[in-house]
Amino acid sequence: MTVLAGLLALIGALLMVIAGIGLLRMPDFYTRMQAAAKAGTLGILLIVAATGLLLGNLSALLHALLVSLFFLLTTPLAAHLLGRAAYLSGIRPLVHEDDLAGQYHQKTHELRSVPHSAPPDRSEALLE
Repeated sequence: MTVLAGLLALIGALLMVIAGIGLLRMPDFYTRMQAAAKAGTLGILLIVAATGLLLGNLSALLHALLVSLFFLLTTPLAAHLLGRAAYLSGIRPLVHEDDLAGQYHQKTHELRSVPHSAPPDRSEALLE
């Protein structure tokens, strides 16, 4: 059990390092936030699981489960809210298409939905 807990903690720590590298290497706010949220959450979940396994009693496992549930519920919500706040404050993503451009009304805070058209057929370009 100790070897498994150590392995989980090591993998979790490596994922946390990857999240940190993502914060340094990604080009804009949104990709940095994604790197921190995804790799960081999985890393902390593995570290919490390792702690619960290492302590080994039912109370520690229950606490590890509750902490994991807390992270799984709050991290995506926080990332969404941070991304929304950044977008509404004018930070534009460095992507080729901005799907929200022209859809959000600043005064009423309403998001209009426009049916998506079918993506262009690029199969001919791939064959050339």
